[in-house]
Amino acid sequence: MPARARPSHAVVEERRQAVLRYVAEHGETRIDDLALHFGVSLMTMHRDLDDLATRHLLRKERGRAVAFPALTMETATRFRENSSLAAKEALCAAVADRIRPGSTVLMDDSTTLFPLVPALARLDQLHVVTNSIGLAQRLGSAPAVSVTLLGGCYRSDFNSCTGPAVPRALSQIRADLALMSATAILEGRLFHPLSDYVEVKLAMLASADQTLLLADHSKFGKTATYAYGSVADYHAVITDTGTPEAELTAIRDLGVPVETVAPE
Repeated sequence: MPARARPSHAVVEERRQAVLRYVAEHGETRIDDLALHFGVSLMTMHRDLDDLATRHLLRKERGRAVAFPALTMETATRFRENSSLAAKEALCAAVADRIRPGSTVLMDDSTTLFPLVPALARLDQLHVVTNSIGLAQRLGSAPAVSVTLLGGCYRSDFNSCTGPAVPRALSQIRADLALMSATAILEGRLFHPLSDYVEVKLAMLASADQTLLLADHSKFGKTATYAYGSVADYHAVITDTGTPEAELTAIRDLGVPVETVAPE
Protein backbone atom coordinates (compact mmCIF):
# COMPACT_ATOMS: atom_id res chain seq x y z
CA MET A 1 0.00 0.00 0.00
CA PRO A 2 1.55 3.37 -1.01
CA ALA A 3 2.34 5.85 1.74
CA ARG A 4 -0.15 8.66 2.14
CA ALA A 5 1.17 11.94 0.75
CA ARG A 6 1.88 14.61 3.30
CA PRO A 7 -0.39 17.67 3.08
CA SER A 8 1.19 20.79 1.61
CA HIS A 9 2.32 23.70 3.77
CA ALA A 10 -0.67 25.72 2.51
CA VAL A 11 -3.12 23.00 3.56
CA VAL A 12 -1.50 22.68 7.00
CA GLU A 13 -1.55 26.45 7.49
CA GLU A 14 -5.20 26.63 6.45
CA ARG A 15 -6.05 24.00 9.07
CA ARG A 16 -4.05 25.82 11.73
CA GLN A 17 -5.86 29.07 10.98
CA ALA A 18 -9.14 27.18 11.31
CA VAL A 19 -7.98 25.80 14.66
CA LEU A 20 -7.07 29.32 15.76
CA ARG A 21 -10.51 30.65 14.80
CA TYR A 22 -12.22 27.78 16.60
CA VAL A 23 -10.27 28.37 19.82
CA ALA A 24 -10.92 32.12 19.56
CA GLU A 25 -14.66 31.51 19.24
CA HIS A 26 -14.76 29.18 22.25
CA GLY A 27 -12.22 30.92 24.50
CA GLU A 28 -10.57 27.65 25.42
CA THR A 29 -10.88 24.08 24.17
CA ARG A 30 -9.58 20.67 25.22
CA ILE A 31 -6.87 19.41 22.88
CA ASP A 32 -8.46 15.99 22.41
CA ASP A 33 -11.75 17.68 21.47
CA LEU A 34 -9.89 19.76 18.86
CA ALA A 35 -8.31 16.64 17.36
CA LEU A 36 -11.72 15.00 17.12
CA HIS A 37 -13.38 18.11 15.64
CA PHE A 38 -10.73 18.53 12.92
CA GLY A 39 -10.36 14.82 12.20
CA VAL A 40 -6.63 14.58 12.91
CA SER A 41 -4.54 12.56 15.32
CA LEU A 42 -3.75 13.87 18.77
CA MET A 43 -0.09 14.10 17.77
CA THR A 44 -0.94 16.22 14.73
CA MET A 45 -3.09 18.54 16.84
CA HIS A 46 -0.25 18.95 19.34
CA ARG A 47 2.05 19.93 16.47
CA ASP A 48 -0.51 22.44 15.21
CA LEU A 49 -0.92 23.97 18.65
CA ASP A 50 2.83 24.04 19.29
CA ASP A 51 3.25 26.01 16.05
CA LEU A 52 0.46 28.45 16.91
CA ALA A 53 1.78 28.90 20.45
CA THR A 54 5.32 29.54 19.17
CA ARG A 55 3.89 32.33 16.99
CA HIS A 56 2.09 33.71 20.09
CA LEU A 57 -1.30 33.18 18.44
CA LEU A 58 -2.74 31.21 21.36
CA ARG A 59 -1.63 29.69 24.66
CA LYS A 60 -1.14 25.94 24.99
CA GLU A 61 -1.71 24.79 28.52
CA ARG A 62 -1.98 21.33 30.05
CA GLY A 63 -4.57 19.50 27.97
CA ARG A 64 -6.13 22.62 26.46
CA ALA A 65 -5.68 25.53 24.08
CA VAL A 66 -6.56 29.02 25.34
CA ALA A 67 -7.31 32.12 23.22
CA PHE A 68 -5.90 35.57 23.83
CA PRO A 69 -8.37 38.38 24.73
CA ALA A 70 -10.66 39.46 21.88
CA LEU A 71 -9.16 42.96 21.57
CA THR A 72 -5.67 41.56 21.21
CA MET A 73 -6.81 39.21 18.45
CA GLU A 74 -8.67 41.96 16.60
CA THR A 75 -5.69 44.30 16.53
CA ALA A 76 -2.36 42.51 16.78
CA THR A 77 -0.52 42.08 13.49
CA ARG A 78 0.50 38.51 14.28
CA PHE A 79 -3.17 37.46 14.25
CA ARG A 80 -4.16 39.46 11.18
CA GLU A 81 -1.28 38.69 8.82
CA ASN A 82 -2.37 35.18 7.78
CA SER A 83 -6.14 35.60 8.09
CA SER A 84 -8.22 35.73 4.87
CA LEU A 85 -4.96 35.62 2.92
CA ALA A 86 -6.48 34.52 -0.41
CA ALA A 87 -8.98 37.39 -0.24
CA LYS A 88 -6.24 39.90 0.60
CA GLU A 89 -4.17 38.71 -2.35
CA ALA A 90 -7.16 39.16 -4.66
CA LEU A 91 -7.82 42.68 -3.36
CA CYS A 92 -4.20 43.69 -3.90
CA ALA A 93 -4.16 42.22 -7.40
CA ALA A 94 -7.22 44.31 -8.23
CA VAL A 95 -5.49 47.60 -7.39
CA ALA A 96 -1.93 46.85 -8.52
CA ASP A 97 -2.39 48.36 -11.99
CA ARG A 98 -3.81 51.59 -10.53
CA ILE A 99 -0.46 52.52 -9.01
CA ARG A 100 1.69 54.56 -11.37
CA PRO A 101 5.49 54.76 -11.53
CA GLY A 102 6.74 58.02 -10.06
CA SER A 103 3.76 58.47 -7.77
CA THR A 104 3.61 58.95 -4.01
CA VAL A 105 1.46 56.38 -2.22
CA LEU A 106 0.27 56.41 1.39
CA MET A 107 -0.24 52.99 2.98
CA ASP A 108 -1.51 52.39 6.49
CA ASP A 109 -0.46 49.53 8.77
CA SER A 110 -3.11 47.13 7.46
CA THR A 111 -1.88 43.60 6.78
CA THR A 112 -4.37 43.60 3.90
CA LEU A 113 -1.75 45.56 1.93
CA PHE A 114 1.17 43.17 2.51
CA PRO A 115 0.49 41.06 -0.63
CA LEU A 116 0.84 44.22 -2.74
CA VAL A 117 4.58 44.46 -2.06
CA PRO A 118 5.82 42.38 -5.06
CA ALA A 119 3.84 44.55 -7.49
CA LEU A 120 5.13 47.75 -5.89
CA ALA A 121 8.71 46.50 -6.04
CA ARG A 122 8.48 46.34 -9.85
CA LEU A 123 7.59 50.03 -10.25
CA ASP A 124 10.15 52.75 -10.98
CA GLN A 125 10.54 55.87 -8.85
CA LEU A 126 7.72 54.95 -6.49
CA HIS A 127 7.60 56.75 -3.15
CA VAL A 128 5.75 54.91 -0.38
CA VAL A 129 4.87 56.69 2.87
CA THR A 130 3.73 54.44 5.70
CA ASN A 131 3.57 54.04 9.46
CA SER A 132 3.95 50.27 9.06
CA ILE A 133 7.37 48.89 9.92
CA GLY A 134 6.31 45.58 8.39
CA LEU A 135 5.62 47.22 5.02
CA ALA A 136 8.80 49.28 5.18
CA GLN A 137 10.85 46.14 5.83
CA ARG A 138 9.21 44.28 2.96
CA LEU A 139 9.86 47.15 0.56
CA GLY A 140 13.41 47.74 1.77
CA SER A 141 14.98 45.49 -0.86
CA ALA A 142 13.21 47.13 -3.81
CA PRO A 143 15.87 49.37 -5.40
CA ALA A 144 13.46 51.66 -7.28
CA VAL A 145 11.12 52.25 -4.34
CA SER A 146 11.85 54.90 -1.74
CA VAL A 147 10.15 54.51 1.62
CA THR A 148 9.36 57.17 4.18
CA LEU A 149 8.60 55.63 7.56
CA LEU A 150 6.36 57.83 9.68
CA GLY A 151 7.92 57.70 13.13
CA GLY A 152 6.21 58.19 16.44
CA CYS A 153 5.24 55.88 19.28
CA TYR A 154 6.08 52.29 18.37
CA ARG A 155 3.25 49.80 18.97
CA SER A 156 4.71 46.30 19.03
CA ASP A 157 1.38 44.50 18.58
CA PHE A 158 0.84 46.40 15.31
CA ASN A 159 4.53 46.60 14.39
CA SER A 160 3.85 50.21 13.42
CA CYS A 161 3.98 53.77 14.70
CA THR A 162 1.24 56.04 15.96
CA GLY A 163 0.80 59.09 18.17
CA PRO A 164 0.68 62.83 17.35
CA ALA A 165 3.93 62.76 15.37
CA VAL A 166 2.37 60.66 12.60
CA PRO A 167 -0.58 62.96 11.68
CA ARG A 168 1.77 65.95 12.04
CA ALA A 169 4.16 64.48 9.47
CA LEU A 170 1.27 63.56 7.17
CA SER A 171 0.02 67.17 7.20
CA GLN A 172 3.18 68.13 5.32
CA ILE A 173 2.81 65.45 2.63
CA ARG A 174 0.69 65.42 -0.54
CA ALA A 175 0.21 61.96 -2.03
CA ASP A 176 -1.30 60.78 -5.29
CA LEU A 177 -3.00 57.78 -3.72
CA ALA A 178 -3.85 56.37 -0.29
CA LEU A 179 -4.41 52.64 0.12
CA MET A 180 -6.05 51.70 3.41
CA SER A 181 -8.17 49.09 5.13
CA ALA A 182 -10.49 49.04 8.16
CA THR A 183 -10.88 46.85 11.23
CA ALA A 184 -14.68 46.89 11.18
CA ILE A 185 -17.39 48.12 8.79
CA LEU A 186 -21.11 48.17 9.41
CA GLU A 187 -23.58 49.55 6.85
CA GLY A 188 -20.86 51.76 5.40
CA ARG A 189 -19.60 53.14 8.72
CA LEU A 190 -15.99 52.55 9.73
CA PHE A 191 -14.73 51.56 13.18
CA HIS A 192 -11.43 50.91 14.95
CA PRO A 193 -10.74 49.73 18.51
CA LEU A 194 -7.92 52.27 19.15
CA SER A 195 -8.26 56.04 18.84
CA ASP A 196 -4.61 56.65 17.92
CA TYR A 197 -5.02 54.69 14.71
CA VAL A 198 -8.21 56.56 13.87
CA GLU A 199 -6.17 59.77 13.84
CA VAL A 200 -3.62 58.22 11.47
CA LYS A 201 -6.29 57.05 9.05
CA LEU A 202 -8.02 60.45 9.03
CA ALA A 203 -4.70 62.19 8.39
CA MET A 204 -3.95 59.88 5.46
CA LEU A 205 -7.37 60.58 3.96
CA ALA A 206 -6.70 64.33 4.16
CA SER A 207 -3.28 64.01 2.53
CA ALA A 208 -4.14 62.07 -0.65
CA ASP A 209 -5.72 63.04 -3.97
CA GLN A 210 -7.32 59.62 -4.38
CA THR A 211 -8.26 57.11 -1.69
CA LEU A 212 -9.10 53.41 -1.99
CA LEU A 213 -10.44 51.19 0.79
CA LEU A 214 -9.47 47.51 0.60
CA ALA A 215 -11.45 45.28 2.98
CA ASP A 216 -12.15 41.56 2.83
CA HIS A 217 -15.48 40.06 3.84
CA SER A 218 -14.37 39.35 7.43
CA LYS A 219 -14.33 43.09 8.19
CA PHE A 220 -18.03 43.63 7.48
CA GLY A 221 -21.00 43.45 9.80
CA LYS A 222 -18.87 44.45 12.81
CA THR A 223 -18.24 47.47 14.99
CA ALA A 224 -15.43 48.57 17.31
CA THR A 225 -15.05 51.28 19.96
CA TYR A 226 -14.31 54.31 17.76
CA ALA A 227 -16.32 55.36 14.70
CA TYR A 228 -14.46 57.52 12.21
CA GLY A 229 -16.67 58.38 9.26
CA SER A 230 -17.81 56.14 6.46
CA VAL A 231 -16.85 54.63 3.14
CA ALA A 232 -18.07 57.89 1.58
CA ASP A 233 -14.65 59.32 2.49
CA TYR A 234 -13.11 57.03 -0.15
CA HIS A 235 -13.26 57.15 -3.93
CA ALA A 236 -13.93 53.39 -4.15
CA VAL A 237 -14.17 50.22 -2.07
CA ILE A 238 -12.61 46.92 -3.15
CA THR A 239 -13.82 43.79 -1.38
CA ASP A 240 -14.28 40.11 -2.14
CA THR A 241 -17.28 38.07 -3.16
CA GLY A 242 -17.82 36.79 0.38
CA THR A 243 -19.06 40.18 1.60
CA PRO A 244 -22.81 40.16 2.42
CA GLU A 245 -25.04 41.76 -0.20
CA ALA A 246 -26.64 44.01 2.43
CA GLU A 247 -23.24 45.55 3.18
CA LEU A 248 -22.54 46.08 -0.52
CA THR A 249 -25.91 47.77 -0.92
CA ALA A 250 -25.17 50.11 2.00
CA ILE A 251 -21.94 51.18 0.30
CA ARG A 252 -23.67 51.83 -3.02
CA ASP A 253 -26.43 53.78 -1.25
CA LEU A 254 -23.71 56.17 -0.04
CA GLY A 255 -22.75 56.79 -3.67
CA VAL A 256 -19.44 54.94 -3.48
CA PRO A 257 -18.37 52.56 -6.27
CA VAL A 258 -17.71 49.06 -4.97
CA GLU A 259 -15.76 46.36 -6.76
CA THR A 260 -15.89 42.70 -5.73
CA VAL A 261 -13.18 40.21 -6.61
CA ALA A 262 -13.12 36.44 -6.29
CA PRO A 263 -10.28 34.89 -4.26
CA GLU A 264 -8.47 32.03 -6.00
